[in-house]
Amino acid sequence: MNVNILGIPMDLGAGRRGVDMGASALRNAHLAATLRALGHTVSDLGDVDVALPETLDKHASAGLVFLEPILEACRAVVERLRHLPEDVFPVTLGGDHSVSMGTVTGNALRGHPTGERTGLIWVDAHTDYNTPETSPSGNIHGMPVAHLTGLGDPQLAGLGGGWHMRPEDIVMIGIRSVDPRERELLREAGVQVYTMKEVDQLGITRITEETLDRLGDVRRLHVSFDADALDPTVAPGVGTPVPGGLTYREGHLLMELLSESGRVTSLDIVEVNPVLDTRNQTAEVMVGMAASLLGQRIL
Repeated sequence: MNVNILGIPMDLGAGRRGVDMGASALRNAHLAATLRALGHTVSDLGDVDVALPETLDKHASAGLVFLEPILEACRAVVERLRHLPEDVFPVTLGGDHSVSMGTVTGNALRGHPTGERTGLIWVDAHTDYNTPETSPSGNIHGMPVAHLTGLGDPQLAGLGGGWHMRPEDIVMIGIRSVDPRERELLREAGVQVYTMKEVDQLGITRITEETLDRLGDVRRLHVSFDADALDPTVAPGVGTPVPGGLTYREGHLLMELLSESGRVTSLDIVEVNPVLDTRNQTAEVMVGMAASLLGQRIL
C-alpha cells in the first residue's frame, strides 16, 4: 500500500498548549519505519502551515476561538488531500481534533470534485458535536463533527463546498464525556454512539461488526482516532483525559478488526500532547494502533 503521512500541527482548537508537537512526537516514535516494516511504501509530505497561538490575539469570532487561522489551516489540509491519488492511504497527524474538518473533507473530495459519500468512525472520549451556540468554551476542537454534518458556523461547515456528511454515516466508539446540549443534537441527528457502557456490555468485536454493517453501503471509511479514547493509564499524554477509556487491547482489537475488513481508506491520529506525556508513551501507543489498522498481526 502507498501510505502518505501529513502533519497538521494545530494547537488552536484546544484550551491547553502542546498538542502542536503531536505530529513530531508520532514521527519520533518511528511511525514511518513501523509502516515500512509492514511492507508499505511510505512518503512523508511534511506539515501543513498552521499559525502559532502566541503570534495571534486570542479572541472569539462568532463565539469561536481562533476561527480564522483554523479555517485557513483546514482549507490548506483540504487542498493537500484532495489532490492525492485515490490509491494513496493518507495518515494525517494532529494537532487537536479540529483538524478533522479538513482531513475528512479532503479525503471525501479525493477524485470526486463534489465529494464522495464517506463513513466516519470516530474513536474518542468525546463526541465533539457542539456548535458555537452549544459549546461551553468556544474551543473548536469540540465541534468538528457537527460542522462536518453542516451544522454550526457556515464557513467551517462549508469547507467541502457543499459536501457534508450524513449523520447516519457516523459511528462513535469509546464515548464517555458529552455536554448536555450536545447530547440533544446527537439524538436529533441520529448519530450512532457507542459509549463505554456499550463497550463493556457488547464488547469491541460486536461493536465493530455492527459498525461495518451500518456502513456497509459506504465505499470510503475514515477512522479518526483521538488518543484520549484510550484510558489515561494507557495514553497519559492528552489534553482532556477522561478515566474509564478503552484498554490497550480493546484499541488494538478495534484496529485489527477494521483492518481485516479491508474497507478503511484513511486515518487521523490526533490529540497527542508530548508536554503532558511520559517518555513519549502516548505517541508510541498510537503508532502501534496505526500499525494494527495497517496490517500488523501477532501471527
